[in-house]
Amino acid sequence: MKPPRTPWHDFPDVLIHANETAVKQHPAYRAAKSGDGEAALTLVRDTISPAQTQQLAMLLVGHRPTLVSAHAFEREGVNAIPEILADVLGKLLDWPVDAGVVQVNVVAHTGADGFTRMARQPEFDGEIRTGYEYVLVDDFVGMGGTLANLKGYIEFNGGRVLAAVVLTGKPHSAKLGLTHERLEELRKKHGAQLEHWWQARFAHAFDALTESEARYLARTADADTIRNRIAAAE
Repeated sequence: MKPPRTPWHDFPDVLIHANETAVKQHPAYRAAKSGDGEAALTLVRDTISPAQTQQLAMLLVGHRPTLVSAHAFEREGVNAIPEILADVLGKLLDWPVDAGVVQVNVVAHTGADGFTRMARQPEFDGEIRTGYEYVLVDDFVGMGGTLANLKGYIEFNGGRVLAAVVLTGKPHSAKLGLTHERLEELRKKHGAQLEHWWQARFAHAFDALTESEARYLARTADADTIRNRIAAAE
């Protein structure tokens, strides 16, 4: 089954803790990205934002959600940053952490272009508790596809996702939920035929794209280019 996605509704912007330079030029970054837990802990402790942690607590006051991280496979190993960030946030906020949800395929998104990111969709497995509330945790938000698919997996299996938090990412990618204006722009430019093709290929229509994914597609010259680039990336 293709990775599910669910409606965005009023999903809040992703909370980003640090800028990319601070994270990616940190001496521990490469080892952490390759699976070194101690390096990941050093990286997270040095770059986590107390203000963003407090913002997350205020956003979800009255809730005690479970933090669930995206265990992504990288070329060098399993990225340790998301799980360590979830653990640190769990201790700071006294929230539970679920390490049992895992990504089950290799998508090689690091350094990839937009078409490759959209063509290679991450898939997840692991127990989701019906009726439980979750917060997504990852190391980076670019186009937001990993978070969108993890949200879809959790909600498709009975959970409810309240928010998402990452260590770093591009500020314009913080908005995951697709705006009505962007959706209309995309549909007007590329038409219903491409959306039908997209739904057959990815099991969701344009309204389940992230804002960054839709913007990327809307800025592509024509529908044939999109189909050809997606096919090549797959």
